[in-house]
Amino acid sequence: EVQLVESGGDLVQPGGSLRLSCAASGFSFSSYAMSWVRQPPGKGLEWVSSIIMNGGSTQYADSVKGRFTISRDNAKNTLYLQMNNLKADDTAVYYCANPKSWPANGDNWSDYYFWGQGTQVTVSS
Repeated sequence: EVQLVESGGDLVQPGGSLRLSCAASGFSFSSYAMSWVRQPPGKGLEWVSSIIMNGGSTQYADSVKGRFTISRDNAKNTLYLQMNNLKADDTAVYYCANPKSWPANGDNWSDYYFWGQGTQVTVSS
């Protein structure tokens, strides 16, 4: 059974930092590109970032470029998202997901094979 379990979400002040993690199991993690997507309150899905299987190539949405860093540890079957200089607009539920294609920047659930239960990130003073 495929499982993606996100963690690390929290309430943080603007300008703060968080590191999200996604523990993967039930599939060959190192054989898949991975993505972070988010859903702000009352809004649709937004693609955030993607990383290719060996970590050698990454993509970022313009809204997070220069502030967020995606990485992966294939030995630990874990995906990460380091988020710095957080803004109120970053408030959302964050999900890790397996994209169906590369480049992987889809804004629809149908662009992904699997996703986790999500972790809440709230940026507020």
